[in-house]
Amino acid sequence: MTLADYKVVVYRQLDGGWVAEVPAIGGCYALMDTREAALAELHRVFGMIAEEHAERGQALPVDTTQIVHA
Repeated sequence: MTLADYKVVVYRQLDGGWVAEVPAIGGCYALMDTREAALAELHRVFGMIAEEHAERGQALPVDTTQIVHA
């Protein structure tokens, strides 16, 4: 699986920083000063997590995230 197989949530914090995260994978998030930097860092973090899972012979979790506009 690749990052493209997951929903990514991006939002701005009150302090002006940006968060990008993959809700389906615990710990897969990035906090940066810009949206673009947060997304770039998320790609790096996802790659590290995917590599760790592969080394352990574990599959990444399936994305069951649902986006709801309330």
